[in-house]
Amino acid sequence: MANGKVTFDYNSCKGCGLCVTACPKKIIFLDKERINLKGYNPATVEKMEECIGCANCAMMCPDMIITVERL
Repeated sequence: MANGKVTFDYNSCKGCGLCVTACPKKIIFLDKERINLKGYNPATVEKMEECIGCANCAMMCPDMIITVERL
């Protein structure tokens, strides 16, 4: 299975959660302990080593703040 790396533009994230629901591995979550410059809890990845690089999260993001790399 492929490996991937997901990066977010945290300060542009509005915390809509669409990427959370789109992730088949369920490794993306809204970080309730962090607030970005816009005042939202940004999305982040837990267990990056489980990312398969499918890019479902990036396709669902309405603000295009997610970058996915296949490793």
